[in-house]
Amino acid sequence: MKTNNQPLHQLDAWQAAEALARRDILAVDLVRSCLDRIDQRDSEVHAFIQLNADAALALARTLDAGPVRGLLHGLPFGVKDLLDTADLPTAYGSPIYAGQQPRADAAAVALCREAGAVLLGKTVSTELANMTSGITRNPHNLQHTPGGSSSGSAAAVADGMLPLALGTQTAGSLIRPAAFCGVVGFKPSHNRVSRAGVKSLSETLDTIGGFGRSVRDVGLLGAVLTGDTRLADPRNFDDSTNSAPRIGLCATPDWSLADEDTQQAWAQAEKALAGHAQTFALPPELQNLVARQKAVQMFETARSLRHEHRHHAHQLSASLLTLLEDGMRISGETHAQNLLAVAQQRHVAAELFVDHDVLLAPSALGEAPAGLETTGDPLFCRGWTLLGLPCIHLPFTHGRQGLPVGLQLVGRFADDHRLLAAAHWVHQRLTR
Repeated sequence: MKTNNQPLHQLDAWQAAEALARRDILAVDLVRSCLDRIDQRDSEVHAFIQLNADAALALARTLDAGPVRGLLHGLPFGVKDLLDTADLPTAYGSPIYAGQQPRADAAAVALCREAGAVLLGKTVSTELANMTSGITRNPHNLQHTPGGSSSGSAAAVADGMLPLALGTQTAGSLIRPAAFCGVVGFKPSHNRVSRAGVKSLSETLDTIGGFGRSVRDVGLLGAVLTGDTRLADPRNFDDSTNSAPRIGLCATPDWSLADEDTQQAWAQAEKALAGHAQTFALPPELQNLVARQKAVQMFETARSLRHEHRHHAHQLSASLLTLLEDGMRISGETHAQNLLAVAQQRHVAAELFVDHDVLLAPSALGEAPAGLETTGDPLFCRGWTLLGLPCIHLPFTHGRQGLPVGLQLVGRFADDHRLLAAAHWVHQRLTR
């Protein structure tokens, strides 16, 4: 079935949600369209590790025969293999946990199902959500990385296999794959989404979010995950009522490492947002965010994965072993000092939004790197993750090799709904 001559799997999540609620399309037809797309493409992209096709079709038929259940009624979604699912194995991207079957859904999965979403399958995570690549390829060029660690979720949405997918971020694992795959990636404010049922790496940093093809898509998903319906308020996405935000152009202290493609995207954004944006530099107290984020992540990940390190070291990659060993060398006293500094820096970060509603910043160094040996550098995401601020990647242009490039918007802590409203306004102007 098509809508306006458009295959159903190509619909944005919000478009499909409205059509499903009106009964203009059937959930079973949307699920079939996504499954057909997966059948056509996933042998090359490798976004999924497991499908739930029969159960998804059965649930879709039930949804079509009953009342509308919620904001995600009838929408297919995928779940990163870091989140538990009661009906599909969860291996955390590691052979250590191959075939492990949880008895319960992660909270985020349960909330999506309660809102009417249909789980199509588990998507690839890098090894224990760290930097060692999985099997997923970039759908825009199979010889390039999709990013990580939420690689399968980003690739599946980018390739039209799913309208929505769940992912997580500890450094840059939502924003970077969204940038490399050319989709919208949303990282909510830290602690706004329950992490119950998710393999923990860092209590200070871990955040659950997701991917869609538009800001309005991730607004639907965010509203379900946070319980804050303001994130899906239609007024956020109506230019007649959505006023221009005050935008700070924050290239960050690491701007010199951005390549030509990101620099061109930045120049394009400056032109498109002229009159609404002004250059903004981080204060001295926030100049060392990247180094501190690395230290916090290493310390906490080394202890969160202590069992795996002690008992299954032979099944861990060399790069992860190195990270865990480095993390164990950081003392508890140093970590306590880092946590105090993080609390102070998060307080300073609140002052960033006195004169600005949102900050525009780089998402990645440039296009997705060639090769599958690396997932790319999360440099431009680390600081915002440390501060716990909500972030959203906006794709709007392409680099020299024809791969997607974009930028991210950063909002005030717990102001996720206003970030989405600003992101919609900005994205409309960047894509004109």
